[in-house]
Amino acid sequence: MGFSIDILNAFNNELAGPMIGDIVFRGNTSEFVNVVEHVKYKTPLNLYSVDPYFQGGDTVSTVSGSTEFSQRDLIVSKRTAYDAWNLQLLTQKYLGVSALPEGSYEDSINILTELGNDLVAKAQQENDDFIWNAVSGSVFANSTVTAEQDGFKKLISGSTAGVKVPSATQTGSAEFGAPITAANAYDQITDGLALMDANVLDKDLIVWCGTAVFQKIVNGLTKNNLFHFDPTGVERGGTYYKVPLPGYPNVEIVGTWGLRGSERVIIGPPSDMFIGTDLSSDTANFRVWFSEDDDALKYRLRNKLGVNIGHPSYFASSDLD
Repeated sequence: MGFSIDILNAFNNELAGPMIGDIVFRGNTSEFVNVVEHVKYKTPLNLYSVDPYFQGGDTVSTVSGSTEFSQRDLIVSKRTAYDAWNLQLLTQKYLGVSALPEGSYEDSINILTELGNDLVAKAQQENDDFIWNAVSGSVFANSTVTAEQDGFKKLISGSTAGVKVPSATQTGSAEFGAPITAANAYDQITDGLALMDANVLDKDLIVWCGTAVFQKIVNGLTKNNLFHFDPTGVERGGTYYKVPLPGYPNVEIVGTWGLRGSERVIIGPPSDMFIGTDLSSDTANFRVWFSEDDDALKYRLRNKLGVNIGHPSYFASSDLD
C-alpha cells in the first residue's frame, strides 16, 4: 500500500507564533500646540491688542491710544468609537489557546492588553488626522462625524482672512507655493518665512509639513551640506520627526501625520494654535466591559476635538493640496 500522509494537515507550530500588531505612526500635533481642556461644546479664545499713541508737547492730557478685545470660538466635535468582540470565536483557533489562561473564560482574555495598546495608538493617529483635515459641516472621512469646525489645513489657508499665501506672481520653483523637492527645499521655506508678520519672526516658529515632504526637506538640507547642518540632528521623538532650519535658531520643521500625502506647508507660531477637548486623557482612557447578554467584550472610546488659531495674520500657507 505504501507510506501515505496525504490526509494529514501540514505541520504548523501555531502555539509558538507571537501576536504582532500594526506599526502605527501616532499623532504629534498636540505635543507642540496649546491644548484647552474642559470644552463641552464651545469656548472663546479671548484676544486683545494694546496700541499706544504718542503725543508731543510739554503737557499731555488728552486720552489717546486704543485697546481692542475680540474673540475667536473654539468648537469641538463629539466623536465616539465603539466595538464588540466575541472572543469565543478565538477559542476555536490557536490564538484562543495562547491568549486564554487555563481554567478561565472569554471575559478574561490576555490579548486585551495588546488590543488596548493598538486601540490607543490608532485613536491618537485618527485624532491627528481629524484636527488637520476636518471641514466644517462635512462628514469626516471613514466616520459618521460631522465636523463642527475646520481643521488646521483649511483654517490656515487663503480661505481665512489674514493668512499669508503666495501671490499670483510667485511661480518659480524656489518660491513658496511650488511643490517642495530636495533641490528647492531650503529656498522654499525661507521664501515662506519672508511672508511672515514681522512681529513673530523672532518667536518660536514651526514649519508644518507631511511626512513625505519632511523626507524631501531633510534630503535637500543634507545634499546642500548647509553650514552647521548636522544630518544626525534630525530628532525622532516618540511620536514625531523634527529638525531645526539652518540659519534660523527659532524655526523647527515638523513632519506630521495629519499632512501626510499632502504638499501643503504651513508656517506659524505653535503658541497661537489651539486644540480644544474635554479631557486631554480621553484618547488613552477608554471603557472596557464584558457583556453577558451577547458574550462579547466591548469598548467605548469617546472624545471631543476642535481647533482654532488666535491670529490668522501670524501664519503663512503654501496652499497646495
